[in-house]
Amino acid sequence: MAVADLLEFFSTNSLSWEQLSKDAESEFMNLHYGLIHVGLPTIVNIGKDILPYIKGDAIPRNYVLCENGDISFADASEDTSEVAKVIEFTGIGNEKVVSGLHTIHGRDKQKKTIVGFKGYLFSSEAFHKQTRRIAQGSKVFSISSKNFVEIFVSIPSKEEQRKIADSLRLLDERIATQRRLIEDLEKLKTSIVDRCYRGNNNIKLGEFISQVSHRNRSNHTYKVMSVSNVRGFVPQSEQFADREIASENTMSYKIVTKDIFAYNPARINIGSIARFKGNDTGIVSPMYVCFKVEGGLQPQYLEHFFETRRFKNDVEVRLEGSVRRCLNFDALCEIEIPQLPLTEQVAISSALETVIRKIAIEENIFYKMDKQRKHLLSKMFI
Repeated sequence: MAVADLLEFFSTNSLSWEQLSKDAESEFMNLHYGLIHVGLPTIVNIGKDILPYIKGDAIPRNYVLCENGDISFADASEDTSEVAKVIEFTGIGNEKVVSGLHTIHGRDKQKKTIVGFKGYLFSSEAFHKQTRRIAQGSKVFSISSKNFVEIFVSIPSKEEQRKIADSLRLLDERIATQRRLIEDLEKLKTSIVDRCYRGNNNIKLGEFISQVSHRNRSNHTYKVMSVSNVRGFVPQSEQFADREIASENTMSYKIVTKDIFAYNPARINIGSIARFKGNDTGIVSPMYVCFKVEGGLQPQYLEHFFETRRFKNDVEVRLEGSVRRCLNFDALCEIEIPQLPLTEQVAISSALETVIRKIAIEENIFYKMDKQRKHLLSKMFI
């Protein structure tokens, strides 16, 4: 049946983030579309999941309170796959909740569906395949309640709905637990890093590092690499999957081998600095600054130092330029690092690598569960 025949739609408010507060300045909670895109699960339990409150002077004159089983779609996104991303409300109790900016508030007034099913129904690939076709826009894509006349869904029996909802809810709970585990491990890693690099016996990086600039003069077909602020060195083809960046002539590109560091002078302030860990050879754009570590400093110890708040703060105060703020190599050399015996450096690196390996294992489990969820959403709703 058409979604427009299943749902009745209500008007929503247009309150901005500035009109909302994390403190209970009024009795009204408000759903902003940004929370649908990032922050909230598919099935929102008002008793557990946090929504902002409307500030006392911003309460709209006209509103429709959300009820258990109501759904809210995000009506806009820069990505067509995120248009009409949805949440379903549960656990509202006596709370007053309204649907806000860039949302579409819908309710199954005919009671054809059970509470906890529609969130998954409207997260299915069968549903979003239709919304991607209808979404309009160039940079920002949007959809309106009028478009739901053209979108169709299949409604199984309520017994089948309950089975589907229970299966996906349990999987979502497991995924949420896994996400929290990863977040806790990341916090542990950050805590170890900041605690271990807090020493006062400091020495300038320039005492241990020297710039290297070996060029690919033979125009050899080495793999072209980029430095990501999240994943470190990655093939450029992965970093810029939608377009070719490197030229056919790479003679001016810089060669990187194991334990060579590279950073983007204009992006080091957001973490684009990394150690090349592969045993093969790669090349990076001429814009990168490359350097090696010399005696007295373990490369892994330095690598983890670059993740500290201390280093990031030191970078920030040394950036130069008005339009594009950059960090040159001489300025990097002026940054100080705690000077420790190599045995202690190795011990710190070893402890951190243990946590990093654990994070990688748990992330792999998370990605497998997320993949299973997507598979179920594509197969349970046809």
